[in-house]
Amino acid sequence: MTALGPRVVVAGTRSGAGKTTVASGLMAAFRQRGWQVASAKVGPDFIDPGYHSVATGRPARNLDPWMCGADLMGPLAARAAEGADVLVVEGVMGLFDGAADGTPSSTAEVAKRLDAPVVLVVDAASTSQSVAAVVHGFRTWDPEVRVAGVILNLVGGDNHEAMLRDALSGSDVPLYGVLRRDDSMRWRSRHLGLQPVAEDPVGVREALDRLAASVSARCDLDGLMRVARSAPPLPTTPPPRPRRVVGEHAPPRVAVACGPAFSFSYPDNLEAIGAAGAEVVTFDPCVDERLPAGTSAVIAGGGFPELYADALAANGPMLESVADHHRRGGVTWAECGGLLWLARSLDGSAMAGVVDADATMDAGRVLGYRSATTTGESPLGPAGTQVRGHEFHYSATDPGGDALVLAGRQGTTTGGFAAPNLLASYLHVHLASYPTVAERFVSAAARSPLAASGAAGHGAR
Repeated sequence: MTALGPRVVVAGTRSGAGKTTVASGLMAAFRQRGWQVASAKVGPDFIDPGYHSVATGRPARNLDPWMCGADLMGPLAARAAEGADVLVVEGVMGLFDGAADGTPSSTAEVAKRLDAPVVLVVDAASTSQSVAAVVHGFRTWDPEVRVAGVILNLVGGDNHEAMLRDALSGSDVPLYGVLRRDDSMRWRSRHLGLQPVAEDPVGVREALDRLAASVSARCDLDGLMRVARSAPPLPTTPPPRPRRVVGEHAPPRVAVACGPAFSFSYPDNLEAIGAAGAEVVTFDPCVDERLPAGTSAVIAGGGFPELYADALAANGPMLESVADHHRRGGVTWAECGGLLWLARSLDGSAMAGVVDADATMDAGRVLGYRSATTTGESPLGPAGTQVRGHEFHYSATDPGGDALVLAGRQGTTTGGFAAPNLLASYLHVHLASYPTVAERFVSAAARSPLAASGAAGHGAR
Protein backbone atom coordinates (compact mmCIF):
# COMPACT_ATOMS: atom_id res chain seq x y z
CA MET A 1 0.00 0.00 0.00
CA THR A 2 1.33 3.43 -0.97
CA ALA A 3 -0.09 6.93 -0.63
CA LEU A 4 -0.53 9.43 -3.45
CA GLY A 5 0.90 12.77 -2.32
CA PRO A 6 0.58 16.40 -3.52
CA ARG A 7 -1.49 16.66 -6.69
CA VAL A 8 -3.56 19.13 -8.64
CA VAL A 9 -5.85 18.82 -11.66
CA VAL A 10 -5.64 21.57 -14.27
CA ALA A 11 -9.02 21.66 -16.02
CA GLY A 12 -10.64 23.86 -18.64
CA THR A 13 -14.09 25.27 -19.06
CA ARG A 14 -14.09 23.84 -22.58
CA SER A 15 -11.86 21.98 -24.98
CA GLY A 16 -8.85 23.90 -26.24
CA ALA A 17 -8.49 27.53 -25.11
CA GLY A 18 -4.90 26.93 -24.08
CA LYS A 19 -5.45 24.33 -21.35
CA THR A 20 -2.46 22.28 -22.52
CA THR A 21 -0.39 25.46 -22.77
CA VAL A 22 -1.19 26.45 -19.18
CA ALA A 23 -0.74 22.93 -17.77
CA SER A 24 2.58 22.38 -19.54
CA GLY A 25 3.77 25.85 -18.56
CA LEU A 26 2.91 25.21 -14.93
CA MET A 27 4.82 21.91 -15.01
CA ALA A 28 7.86 23.60 -16.53
CA ALA A 29 7.69 26.51 -14.07
CA PHE A 30 7.44 24.14 -11.09
CA ARG A 31 10.45 22.25 -12.43
CA GLN A 32 12.45 25.46 -12.80
CA ARG A 33 11.75 26.12 -9.12
CA GLY A 34 13.61 22.89 -8.35
CA TRP A 35 10.61 20.67 -7.69
CA GLN A 36 10.38 17.17 -9.15
CA VAL A 37 7.23 17.25 -11.27
CA ALA A 38 5.22 14.31 -12.57
CA SER A 39 2.38 14.58 -15.06
CA ALA A 40 -0.67 12.78 -16.33
CA LYS A 41 -3.34 13.43 -18.94
CA VAL A 42 -7.00 12.56 -18.53
CA GLY A 43 -8.29 10.64 -21.55
CA PRO A 44 -6.69 8.75 -24.43
CA ASP A 45 -4.64 11.57 -25.98
CA PHE A 46 -1.04 10.96 -27.08
CA ILE A 47 0.04 14.46 -28.14
CA ASP A 48 -0.46 16.52 -24.98
CA PRO A 49 1.57 14.07 -22.85
CA GLY A 50 4.49 14.64 -25.21
CA TYR A 51 4.54 18.29 -24.15
CA HIS A 52 4.31 17.20 -20.53
CA SER A 53 7.39 15.00 -20.94
CA VAL A 54 9.43 17.90 -22.28
CA ALA A 55 8.23 20.12 -19.43
CA THR A 56 8.93 17.61 -16.65
CA GLY A 57 11.77 15.47 -17.99
CA ARG A 58 9.73 12.35 -17.11
CA PRO A 59 7.45 9.99 -19.05
CA ALA A 60 3.88 11.29 -19.09
CA ARG A 61 1.00 8.98 -18.23
CA ASN A 62 -2.65 8.72 -19.22
CA LEU A 63 -5.54 8.41 -16.80
CA ASP A 64 -8.49 7.12 -18.79
CA PRO A 65 -11.27 5.65 -16.64
CA TRP A 66 -13.28 4.52 -19.66
CA MET A 67 -10.48 2.39 -21.10
CA CYS A 68 -8.75 1.35 -17.87
CA GLY A 69 -11.52 1.42 -15.28
CA ALA A 70 -12.22 4.06 -12.66
CA ASP A 71 -10.72 1.91 -9.88
CA LEU A 72 -7.29 2.13 -11.52
CA MET A 73 -7.11 5.93 -11.50
CA GLY A 74 -5.52 6.10 -8.06
CA PRO A 75 -2.99 3.30 -8.67
CA LEU A 76 -2.00 4.68 -12.08
CA ALA A 77 -1.68 8.21 -10.70
CA ALA A 78 0.52 6.91 -7.89
CA ARG A 79 2.76 5.15 -10.39
CA ALA A 80 2.99 8.35 -12.42
CA ALA A 81 3.88 10.36 -9.30
CA GLU A 82 6.51 7.97 -7.94
CA GLY A 83 9.54 9.93 -6.75
CA ALA A 84 8.00 13.34 -7.55
CA ASP A 85 7.19 16.30 -5.32
CA VAL A 86 3.92 17.00 -7.13
CA LEU A 87 1.66 15.44 -9.74
CA VAL A 88 0.04 17.82 -12.24
CA VAL A 89 -2.90 16.25 -14.10
CA GLU A 90 -4.17 17.94 -17.26
CA GLY A 91 -7.87 17.44 -17.91
CA VAL A 92 -9.63 16.54 -21.14
CA MET A 93 -12.12 18.83 -22.93
CA GLY A 94 -14.13 20.81 -20.37
CA LEU A 95 -14.14 19.86 -16.69
CA PHE A 96 -17.42 17.92 -16.85
CA ASP A 97 -17.20 16.56 -20.41
CA GLY A 98 -16.77 12.81 -20.89
CA ALA A 99 -17.88 9.81 -22.88
CA ALA A 100 -21.27 10.20 -24.52
CA ASP A 101 -22.51 6.92 -23.01
CA GLY A 102 -22.38 8.38 -19.51
CA THR A 103 -19.58 6.09 -18.30
CA PRO A 104 -17.41 7.93 -15.74
CA SER A 105 -14.66 9.43 -17.90
CA SER A 106 -14.58 13.18 -17.35
CA THR A 107 -11.89 15.25 -15.70
CA ALA A 108 -14.30 15.85 -12.83
CA GLU A 109 -14.70 12.11 -12.27
CA VAL A 110 -10.91 11.63 -12.24
CA ALA A 111 -10.49 14.53 -9.82
CA LYS A 112 -12.99 12.91 -7.46
CA ARG A 113 -11.27 9.53 -7.76
CA LEU A 114 -7.95 11.18 -6.89
CA ASP A 115 -9.47 13.42 -4.19
CA ALA A 116 -7.56 16.20 -5.94
CA PRO A 117 -8.16 19.96 -5.99
CA VAL A 118 -8.93 21.51 -9.37
CA VAL A 119 -7.42 24.67 -10.81
CA LEU A 120 -9.80 25.97 -13.47
CA VAL A 121 -8.31 27.52 -16.62
CA VAL A 122 -10.84 30.06 -17.88
CA ASP A 123 -10.76 31.42 -21.42
CA ALA A 124 -11.24 35.11 -20.65
CA ALA A 125 -11.11 36.39 -24.23
CA SER A 126 -13.97 38.76 -25.08
CA THR A 127 -15.53 38.65 -21.62
CA SER A 128 -15.52 40.73 -18.45
CA GLN A 129 -18.11 40.46 -15.63
CA SER A 130 -19.45 37.21 -17.05
CA VAL A 131 -16.29 35.46 -15.93
CA ALA A 132 -17.66 35.46 -12.38
CA ALA A 133 -20.77 33.58 -13.50
CA VAL A 134 -18.63 31.02 -15.34
CA VAL A 135 -16.47 30.37 -12.29
CA HIS A 136 -19.52 30.25 -9.99
CA GLY A 137 -21.22 27.72 -12.25
CA PHE A 138 -18.24 25.39 -12.41
CA ARG A 139 -17.66 25.81 -8.68
CA THR A 140 -21.19 24.78 -7.72
CA TRP A 141 -22.20 22.29 -10.42
CA ASP A 142 -20.88 19.26 -8.52
CA PRO A 143 -20.16 19.88 -4.82
CA GLU A 144 -17.89 16.81 -4.74
CA VAL A 145 -15.46 18.50 -7.16
CA ARG A 146 -13.28 21.00 -5.30
CA VAL A 147 -12.54 23.93 -7.60
CA ALA A 148 -9.73 25.41 -5.52
CA GLY A 149 -8.39 28.10 -7.82
CA VAL A 150 -8.60 29.90 -11.14
CA ILE A 151 -6.09 30.90 -13.80
CA LEU A 152 -7.37 33.34 -16.41
CA ASN A 153 -6.01 32.82 -19.90
CA LEU A 154 -6.03 34.85 -23.14
CA VAL A 155 -6.39 38.17 -21.32
CA GLY A 156 -6.07 41.18 -23.61
CA GLY A 157 -4.30 43.90 -21.59
CA ASP A 158 -4.16 45.93 -18.39
CA ASN A 159 -7.72 47.28 -18.61
CA HIS A 160 -9.11 43.87 -19.47
CA GLU A 161 -7.23 42.29 -16.55
CA ALA A 162 -8.53 44.96 -14.15
CA MET A 163 -12.13 44.29 -15.16
CA LEU A 164 -11.68 40.53 -14.72
CA ARG A 165 -10.05 40.90 -11.32
CA ASP A 166 -12.85 43.20 -10.22
CA ALA A 167 -15.48 40.72 -11.41
CA LEU A 168 -13.85 37.92 -9.40
CA SER A 169 -13.17 40.00 -6.29
CA GLY A 170 -16.24 38.65 -4.51
CA SER A 171 -15.69 35.03 -5.53
CA ASP A 172 -14.80 32.36 -2.98
CA VAL A 173 -12.42 30.81 -5.54
CA PRO A 174 -8.92 32.36 -5.37
CA LEU A 175 -7.32 33.77 -8.52
CA TYR A 176 -3.80 32.37 -8.91
CA GLY A 177 -2.74 33.82 -12.24
CA VAL A 178 -3.57 35.94 -15.26
CA LEU A 179 -1.93 34.99 -18.56
CA ARG A 180 -1.98 37.42 -21.44
CA ARG A 181 -2.79 36.61 -25.04
CA ASP A 182 0.60 35.99 -26.69
CA ASP A 183 0.90 34.50 -30.17
CA SER A 184 4.50 33.50 -29.48
CA MET A 185 3.18 30.94 -27.00
CA ARG A 186 1.00 29.19 -29.54
CA TRP A 187 1.95 25.82 -30.99
CA ARG A 188 1.04 24.64 -34.44
CA SER A 189 -1.99 22.38 -34.55
CA ARG A 190 -3.74 20.09 -37.01
CA HIS A 191 -6.83 17.91 -37.13
CA LEU A 192 -5.87 15.63 -34.21
CA GLY A 193 -4.73 18.47 -31.96
CA LEU A 194 -1.32 20.00 -31.38
CA GLN A 195 1.73 19.27 -33.48
CA PRO A 196 3.49 16.24 -31.92
CA VAL A 197 6.71 17.03 -30.09
CA ALA A 198 8.62 14.51 -32.22
CA GLU A 199 8.18 16.76 -35.25
CA ASP A 200 9.90 19.78 -33.67
CA PRO A 201 11.46 18.95 -30.29
CA VAL A 202 13.79 21.96 -30.31
CA GLY A 203 10.97 24.38 -31.09
CA VAL A 204 8.75 22.89 -28.39
CA ARG A 205 11.56 23.12 -25.83
CA GLU A 206 12.13 26.77 -26.65
CA ALA A 207 8.41 27.53 -26.47
CA LEU A 208 8.12 25.80 -23.11
CA ASP A 209 11.03 27.82 -21.74
CA ARG A 210 9.25 31.04 -22.76
CA LEU A 211 5.99 29.76 -21.35
CA ALA A 212 7.55 28.76 -18.04
CA ALA A 213 9.00 32.25 -17.67
CA SER A 214 5.59 33.79 -18.34
CA VAL A 215 3.82 31.48 -15.88
CA SER A 216 6.47 32.18 -13.24
CA ALA A 217 6.02 35.92 -13.69
CA ARG A 218 2.23 35.99 -13.81
CA CYS A 219 1.11 33.12 -11.58
CA ASP A 220 1.44 32.49 -7.85
CA LEU A 221 3.51 29.31 -7.95
CA ASP A 222 3.81 29.06 -4.19
CA GLY A 223 0.05 29.40 -3.86
CA LEU A 224 -0.54 26.76 -6.54
CA MET A 225 1.85 24.39 -4.78
CA ARG A 226 -0.10 24.96 -1.56
CA VAL A 227 -3.24 23.97 -3.47
CA ALA A 228 -1.54 20.73 -4.59
CA ARG A 229 -0.34 20.02 -1.05
CA SER A 230 -3.85 20.51 0.31
CA ALA A 231 -4.83 17.18 -1.24
CA PRO A 232 -5.01 14.57 1.54
CA PRO A 233 -2.81 11.46 1.22
CA LEU A 234 -4.64 8.92 -0.91
CA PRO A 235 -3.91 5.25 -0.08
CA THR A 236 -3.39 3.21 -3.25
CA THR A 237 -2.30 -0.26 -4.26
CA PRO A 238 0.02 -0.93 -7.21
CA PRO A 239 -1.73 -1.40 -10.57
CA PRO A 240 -1.74 -4.95 -11.97
CA ARG A 241 1.43 -5.99 -13.77
CA PRO A 242 1.84 -8.76 -16.34
CA ARG A 243 3.56 -11.98 -15.31
CA ARG A 244 6.92 -12.72 -16.88
CA VAL A 245 6.01 -15.40 -19.41
CA VAL A 246 9.32 -16.29 -21.06
CA GLY A 247 10.92 -18.12 -18.13
CA GLU A 248 14.68 -18.40 -18.27
CA HIS A 249 14.83 -18.15 -22.04
CA ALA A 250 16.33 -15.15 -23.80
CA PRO A 251 13.69 -12.40 -23.97
CA PRO A 252 12.04 -11.94 -27.35
CA ARG A 253 12.98 -8.65 -28.97
CA VAL A 254 10.02 -6.33 -29.63
CA ALA A 255 10.81 -3.48 -32.02
CA VAL A 256 8.64 -0.37 -31.61
CA ALA A 257 8.24 2.11 -34.48
CA CYS A 258 9.14 5.65 -33.44
CA GLY A 259 10.34 8.91 -34.97
CA PRO A 260 8.20 11.77 -36.27
CA ALA A 261 5.82 9.50 -38.22
CA PHE A 262 5.02 7.17 -35.29
CA SER A 263 5.09 8.95 -31.95
CA PHE A 264 1.86 7.63 -30.38
CA SER A 265 2.68 4.99 -27.76
CA TYR A 266 1.52 4.73 -24.17
CA PRO A 267 4.50 4.34 -21.80
CA ASP A 268 2.40 1.95 -19.72
CA ASN A 269 2.02 -0.32 -22.74
CA LEU A 270 5.73 -0.55 -23.44
CA GLU A 271 6.42 -1.13 -19.75
CA ALA A 272 3.80 -3.89 -19.68
CA ILE A 273 5.46 -5.59 -22.67
CA GLY A 274 8.80 -5.35 -20.88
CA ALA A 275 7.34 -6.66 -17.61
CA ALA A 276 6.03 -9.72 -19.45
CA GLY A 277 9.60 -10.53 -20.41
CA ALA A 278 10.30 -8.82 -23.74
CA GLU A 279 13.27 -6.68 -24.68
CA VAL A 280 11.87 -3.45 -26.10
CA VAL A 281 13.91 -1.61 -28.75
CA THR A 282 12.98 1.18 -31.17
CA PHE A 283 13.43 1.94 -34.85
CA ASP A 284 12.46 4.76 -37.23
CA PRO A 285 10.65 3.50 -40.34
CA CYS A 286 11.53 6.70 -42.20
CA VAL A 287 15.31 6.35 -41.95
CA ASP A 288 16.29 2.87 -40.72
CA GLU A 289 16.69 0.40 -43.58
CA ARG A 290 15.70 -2.74 -41.69
CA LEU A 291 14.22 -3.91 -38.45
CA PRO A 292 16.63 -4.22 -35.52
CA ALA A 293 18.59 -7.46 -35.54
CA GLY A 294 16.84 -10.25 -33.66
CA THR A 295 13.36 -8.75 -33.90
CA SER A 296 10.62 -11.30 -33.30
CA ALA A 297 7.73 -8.84 -32.89
CA VAL A 298 6.91 -5.36 -34.18
CA ILE A 299 4.65 -2.72 -32.66
CA ALA A 300 3.67 0.12 -34.99
CA GLY A 301 1.51 2.60 -33.13
CA GLY A 302 -0.19 5.78 -34.20
CA GLY A 303 1.11 9.03 -35.58
CA PHE A 304 1.01 10.91 -38.85
CA PRO A 305 2.44 8.59 -41.52
CA GLU A 306 0.48 10.52 -44.15
CA LEU A 307 2.81 13.50 -43.59
CA TYR A 308 5.83 11.29 -44.17
CA ALA A 309 4.40 9.06 -46.88
CA ASP A 310 7.12 10.02 -49.36
CA ALA A 311 9.91 9.12 -46.94
CA LEU A 312 8.19 5.90 -45.91
CA ALA A 313 7.56 4.89 -49.53
CA ALA A 314 11.14 5.76 -50.53
CA ASN A 315 12.54 3.50 -47.81
CA GLY A 316 12.12 0.31 -49.84
CA PRO A 317 14.51 -1.76 -47.71
CA MET A 318 12.49 -1.11 -44.57
CA LEU A 319 9.19 -1.88 -46.30
CA GLU A 320 10.65 -5.17 -47.51
CA SER A 321 12.09 -5.88 -44.05
CA VAL A 322 8.75 -5.58 -42.29
CA ALA A 323 6.95 -7.51 -45.05
CA ASP A 324 9.55 -10.29 -44.84
CA HIS A 325 9.21 -10.27 -41.05
CA HIS A 326 5.50 -11.00 -41.43
CA ARG A 327 5.97 -13.65 -44.15
CA ARG A 328 8.41 -15.59 -41.97
CA GLY A 329 6.06 -15.68 -38.99
CA GLY A 330 7.14 -12.58 -37.07
CA VAL A 331 4.48 -11.03 -34.85
CA THR A 332 3.05 -7.58 -35.62
CA TRP A 333 0.63 -5.31 -33.74
CA ALA A 334 -0.34 -2.09 -35.50
CA GLU A 335 -2.65 0.68 -34.32
CA CYS A 336 -4.07 3.43 -36.55
CA GLY A 337 -1.03 5.01 -38.22
CA GLY A 338 0.71 1.66 -38.09
CA LEU A 339 -2.18 0.16 -40.04
CA LEU A 340 -1.66 2.72 -42.81
CA TRP A 341 2.04 1.82 -43.00
CA LEU A 342 1.25 -1.89 -43.28
CA ALA A 343 -1.30 -1.36 -46.07
CA ARG A 344 -0.54 -1.84 -49.77
CA SER A 345 -0.65 1.90 -50.34
CA LEU A 346 -1.39 5.22 -48.67
CA ASP A 347 -2.93 7.78 -51.02
CA GLY A 348 -1.18 6.02 -53.90
CA SER A 349 2.25 5.76 -52.25
CA ALA A 350 3.45 2.17 -51.91
CA MET A 351 3.60 0.88 -48.33
CA ALA A 352 4.59 -2.48 -46.82
CA GLY A 353 1.74 -4.61 -48.21
CA VAL A 354 1.41 -6.70 -45.05
CA VAL A 355 -2.30 -5.82 -44.99
CA ASP A 356 -4.21 -6.50 -48.20
CA ALA A 357 -5.89 -3.11 -48.34
CA ASP A 358 -5.34 0.43 -49.62
CA ALA A 359 -5.52 3.46 -47.34
CA THR A 360 -6.76 6.94 -48.16
CA MET A 361 -6.92 10.17 -46.20
CA ASP A 362 -9.76 12.70 -45.97
CA ALA A 363 -12.32 9.97 -45.45
CA GLY A 364 -14.18 11.83 -42.71
CA ARG A 365 -13.64 11.93 -38.99
CA VAL A 366 -14.06 8.79 -36.88
CA LEU A 367 -13.85 9.46 -33.15
CA GLY A 368 -14.90 7.65 -30.01
CA TYR A 369 -14.48 4.90 -27.47
CA ARG A 370 -15.03 1.31 -28.58
CA SER A 371 -15.66 -2.00 -26.88
CA ALA A 372 -13.89 -4.48 -29.14
CA THR A 373 -14.13 -8.25 -29.54
CA THR A 374 -11.73 -10.18 -31.78
CA THR A 375 -13.29 -12.48 -34.36
CA GLY A 376 -10.26 -14.75 -34.78
CA GLU A 377 -6.93 -15.62 -33.26
CA SER A 378 -4.42 -12.79 -33.02
CA PRO A 379 -1.34 -11.94 -30.93
CA LEU A 380 -3.72 -10.48 -28.35
CA GLY A 381 -5.38 -13.86 -27.76
CA PRO A 382 -7.97 -16.24 -29.15
CA ALA A 383 -11.18 -15.31 -30.90
CA GLY A 384 -13.49 -13.62 -28.44
CA THR A 385 -10.77 -11.61 -26.70
CA GLN A 386 -12.36 -8.40 -25.40
CA VAL A 387 -10.66 -5.04 -24.88
CA ARG A 388 -11.71 -1.41 -24.63
CA GLY A 389 -10.03 1.22 -26.77
CA HIS A 390 -10.31 4.48 -28.65
CA GLU A 391 -10.40 5.53 -32.30
CA PHE A 392 -9.56 8.94 -33.78
CA HIS A 393 -8.72 9.13 -37.48
CA TYR A 394 -9.56 10.79 -40.77
CA SER A 395 -8.41 7.92 -42.98
CA ALA A 396 -9.98 4.68 -44.14
CA THR A 397 -8.85 1.39 -45.66
CA ASP A 398 -10.47 -0.48 -48.52
CA PRO A 399 -11.49 -3.09 -47.56
CA GLY A 400 -12.05 -2.17 -43.92
CA GLY A 401 -11.45 -5.64 -42.50
CA ASP A 402 -13.42 -7.69 -40.00
CA ALA A 403 -10.93 -8.68 -37.29
CA LEU A 404 -12.76 -6.71 -34.60
CA VAL A 405 -16.39 -6.19 -33.74
CA LEU A 406 -16.47 -2.60 -32.49
CA ALA A 407 -19.34 -1.36 -30.34
CA GLY A 408 -19.73 2.36 -29.74
CA ARG A 409 -22.40 4.94 -29.12
CA GLN A 410 -23.31 5.08 -32.81
CA GLY A 411 -23.76 1.31 -33.07
CA THR A 412 -21.67 -1.70 -33.98
CA THR A 413 -19.20 -1.99 -36.85
CA THR A 414 -16.33 -4.23 -37.87
CA GLY A 415 -12.77 -3.38 -38.81
CA GLY A 416 -9.15 -4.39 -38.77
CA PHE A 417 -7.09 -7.31 -39.99
CA ALA A 418 -5.84 -10.32 -38.04
CA ALA A 419 -3.93 -13.57 -38.25
CA PRO A 420 -2.27 -15.65 -35.54
CA ASN A 421 0.79 -13.40 -35.90
CA LEU A 422 -0.95 -10.08 -36.81
CA LEU A 423 -3.41 -7.52 -35.52
CA ALA A 424 -3.71 -4.26 -37.45
CA SER A 425 -6.62 -1.91 -36.79
CA TYR A 426 -7.54 1.65 -35.93
CA LEU A 427 -8.08 0.80 -32.27
CA HIS A 428 -5.73 2.20 -29.61
CA VAL A 429 -5.61 -0.01 -26.49
CA HIS A 430 -4.20 0.91 -23.07
CA LEU A 431 -2.73 -2.19 -21.42
CA ALA A 432 -2.93 -0.99 -17.80
CA SER A 433 -6.08 -3.03 -17.23
CA TYR A 434 -5.16 -5.87 -19.61
CA PRO A 435 -2.03 -7.55 -18.24
CA THR A 436 -3.07 -10.85 -19.83
CA VAL A 437 -3.04 -9.21 -23.28
CA ALA A 438 0.55 -8.12 -22.72
CA GLU A 439 1.39 -11.66 -21.60
CA ARG A 440 -0.21 -13.17 -24.69
CA PHE A 441 1.57 -10.76 -27.02
CA VAL A 442 4.98 -11.52 -25.50
CA SER A 443 4.22 -15.25 -25.52
CA ALA A 444 3.37 -14.99 -29.22
CA ALA A 445 6.65 -13.15 -29.82
CA ALA A 446 8.55 -15.84 -27.92
CA ARG A 447 6.88 -18.58 -30.01
CA SER A 448 7.66 -16.83 -33.28
CA PRO A 449 10.03 -18.71 -35.64
CA LEU A 450 12.09 -15.54 -35.69
CA ALA A 451 12.64 -15.71 -31.92
CA ALA A 452 14.38 -19.04 -32.43
CA SER A 453 16.44 -17.81 -35.39
CA GLY A 454 17.64 -14.79 -33.38
CA ALA A 455 19.90 -12.15 -34.78
CA ALA A 456 20.98 -14.38 -37.67
CA GLY A 457 17.47 -14.20 -39.06
CA HIS A 458 17.32 -10.42 -38.97
CA GLY A 459 20.62 -9.28 -40.32
CA ALA A 460 21.28 -7.78 -43.73
CA ARG A 461 19.16 -9.26 -46.50
